[in-house]
Amino acid sequence: MSKKILIVDDAAFMRMMIKDILTKNDFEVVAEAQDGNEAVEKYKEHQPDLVTMDITMPEKDGLAALKEILQVNPDAKVIMCSAMGQQAMVIDAIQAGAKDFIVKPFQADRVIEAIQKALG
Repeated sequence: MSKKILIVDDAAFMRMMIKDILTKNDFEVVAEAQDGNEAVEKYKEHQPDLVTMDITMPEKDGLAALKEILQVNPDAKVIMCSAMGQQAMVIDAIQAGAKDFIVKPFQADRVIEAIQKALG
């Protein structure tokens, strides 16, 4: 059975890139969100196996959304997506409970490796 994934990024292009990588590797993208508020709503609605979460977004950033999702489900698996130069935020996210992080621009093999590792 394919694993269900929620993609969160404020850039439609980035969501499309991740979705393309995931669907080609037999993952099912159950929902997409463009900010942290939407991410939490979609998480509750779809209960995905894993979330890819952009760190920098309008409304509510990825770190705040990560913490909220972990309150909903302490076992949630979230992988942070960051641009270069966001190391401090990535460290905060890992300490808050994120399983891993991937750096933009995405490399398909690294994305899949991070997801497989997080899903165990």
